[in-house]
Amino acid sequence: MTTIAVLGAGKIGEALLSGLLRGGRGADELVFTEKHPDRAAALTKEYGVEGLDVAEAARRADVLVVAVKPQDIEPLLDELAPVIKPGTLVVSLCAGLPTSLYERRLPEGTPVVRVMPNTPMLVGEAMSAISAGRYAGADHLNLVEELLTTVGKVARVPESQQDAVTALSGSGPAYFFYLVEAMIDAGILLGIPRDLSTQLIIQSAVGAAQMLNRNDTHPVILREAVTSPAGTTIMAIRELEKHGVRAALLAAIEAARDRSVELGQAHEDH
Repeated sequence: MTTIAVLGAGKIGEALLSGLLRGGRGADELVFTEKHPDRAAALTKEYGVEGLDVAEAARRADVLVVAVKPQDIEPLLDELAPVIKPGTLVVSLCAGLPTSLYERRLPEGTPVVRVMPNTPMLVGEAMSAISAGRYAGADHLNLVEELLTTVGKVARVPESQQDAVTALSGSGPAYFFYLVEAMIDAGILLGIPRDLSTQLIIQSAVGAAQMLNRNDTHPVILREAVTSPAGTTIMAIRELEKHGVRAALLAAIEAARDRSVELGQAHEDH
């Protein structure tokens, strides 16, 4: 039996615990750490999974899933280094943090797999990208992929692409939420009540996503199918182009990539 410890049971950590249980893992195969006692007790009551301190979780687990905020990684690695078992697989869900950081701070030969998930993990629809560190092999990647498919889809990428993946899919849901928020406001501007505007836009988003997911059709083709000559849609597209929406998205995603790089560089000297 493989024991999995989720270090940091915030929203993403809890979503992974829930997904692993739905995917057939027993509660006795899972443990977690959580610094707030009330939340730890609530999670144990909800899922039947035991909450431990970091040292005990590391002693017991074969896989350590690190789901803390990047700024909390240094003290966590200080705690882990003296107690982690040889051969324990470390799975990092922390944005921007390279596998080399863990490899420097943990015992020589510790296998590390870097993961960039996103918040749709909360509804079982995550897009996670995984990359092997220096000491992680095919078996480690296979295990991580098996774990993460309980909460969505998984792609394997070279670690050199992880900052770009962070900008695209890690932060990606926020861009869609931002767009939906603006479209709801547009409906209100045009005189549609907020509740109805929200319903119209969210269902349109769900339907469009399903069309993208179920068709082997390029988004341009799907868009053109809605865009009649001299119709309403082409007038809207013209305004989007006039206001540089496409260029703004490109610049925004580049900025997110650059910030991910900065998060990793902040730990290079530690």
